[in-house]
Amino acid sequence: MKRRVTEVLKKHLGEDFVLEKPKDLSFGHYATPIAFSLAKVLRKSPMIIADELAKKFENEEIFEKVEPVRGYLNFKLSDNFLNEYATFVLENPDKFASDNNDEKILLEYVSANPTGPLHIGHARGAVIGDSLCRIGRRLGYKITTEYYINDAGNQIYLLGLSIFLAGRENILKESVSWPDEFYRGDYIVDLAFKAAKEFGEDIFKDEKNIEKLSLFGKDEMMELIKSNLKEVLIEFDSFVSEKSLYEKWDEVFEKLKSNDAVYEKDGKIWLKSTKYGDEKDRVIVREDKRPTYLAGDIIYHNDKFQRGYDRYINIWGADHHGYIARVKAAVKFLGYDENKLEIILSQMVSLLKGGEPFKMSKRAGNFILMSDVVKEIGAEALRFMFLSKKSDTHLEFDVNLLKKEDSSNPIYYIQYAHARINQVFEKSKKSIEDISKVELENLDEDSKNLLFTSFLLPEILEDAFKTRSLQKVTDYLKSLAALLHKFYNEHRVIGSKNEDKYLKVFAVTALSIKIGLDLIGIEAKKRM
Repeated sequence: MKRRVTEVLKKHLGEDFVLEKPKDLSFGHYATPIAFSLAKVLRKSPMIIADELAKKFENEEIFEKVEPVRGYLNFKLSDNFLNEYATFVLENPDKFASDNNDEKILLEYVSANPTGPLHIGHARGAVIGDSLCRIGRRLGYKITTEYYINDAGNQIYLLGLSIFLAGRENILKESVSWPDEFYRGDYIVDLAFKAAKEFGEDIFKDEKNIEKLSLFGKDEMMELIKSNLKEVLIEFDSFVSEKSLYEKWDEVFEKLKSNDAVYEKDGKIWLKSTKYGDEKDRVIVREDKRPTYLAGDIIYHNDKFQRGYDRYINIWGADHHGYIARVKAAVKFLGYDENKLEIILSQMVSLLKGGEPFKMSKRAGNFILMSDVVKEIGAEALRFMFLSKKSDTHLEFDVNLLKKEDSSNPIYYIQYAHARINQVFEKSKKSIEDISKVELENLDEDSKNLLFTSFLLPEILEDAFKTRSLQKVTDYLKSLAALLHKFYNEHRVIGSKNEDKYLKVFAVTALSIKIGLDLIGIEAKKRM
């Protein structure tokens, strides 16, 4: 819809104009302040320029009215245009809010260490990544999703050590001296019992078996993580092992050396990351010749860029903010365009229940498990709330709110709007096919506003994707649902002289709600 309007405006105004939507739709569906920017050039009042420009649109059938108001040009869409678009949308639902973008994107998200179950911090990034992918694919972007498994380094050794000591303590019944660093929680004890069943209790008698327990624990945790993600309808196209990439370290290191990216000092190898904006140079090889955590990321990003995508998006926890400059510096040193790498930060979540902090999981070692929250409120409510604010802002919500069956619960309110429309169609005993060809003539303003707002879904999705602001989708769905409920309460539909017209408008509204919910991983309900 907006694209068609833009094409018509370009024909008469040229390329350089801004298209806005008035807050009050009684002024028009779209507006442009172009007369103000032309005033200096033409040395005329914006009001005179707007009057002159309005006359250019007199024969454009897509507009019912083009009106100059205090220097603005306001455009009201015609019933005929709205009707034709409504018919097209209902007969081609797969083409509505879809597009053809050729950009190839590698989207990496979650990538939590495989040392424990997913907690709510991981969950927010997971929901953002999956929803961004769904919306992007609807808009035609070629998106591949990836999970980077941090399975090299000290954290995996600590996992094996923790299982080993838990086995000695809980299975062999020995007194154990725990180190300062280890993984806590009942899940570690569960892993020890699973290992005993798999390998026999003797595995806990020799420290040489810690490496075997590390691999066993990592594989078990990855299966649990995949299961946690599946609970909230998230699956990945590929999983990449950090450990397997270390085979390429010598090759990548030589590449860095040849590009004058490194130097030796104090027995360590340093990346010259300050050259490209980092606050200090970073160690990539320790004194004992072991590569650092950053080295693993450098290998991984070299591997990514070798695969030839147009854009690389990483979703990281907000605590990784300081990591952006050093990784981008490494990408540039490797000879790639660091501007193709985009980092989205996901802030932490504060979860309440009845105004009190949500109980942490003893099983997980004193953090809130994603699976516990899913059990409490369901995957759909969890997804909706995690998208209700921009990812880089702190999120706090009370799970009890999401159990209410009234307008205070946004997901209930939106689902009820969709179910309400379905119920109206059932009462009418008519189908979408029955009303798709109905002519929408002489529509009242309320019908026009509901229909126009329903048609805004494509531009909402495009804006949300391009700005990485997925809360714009949830905000839109809330406002569309509110408009539907208001219309329903103020207008009789079944049995009225406008029944078929209203049904056609309702059908478009339901489609927008259904598509919008689907793209954030929620199935629209037909009954409540």
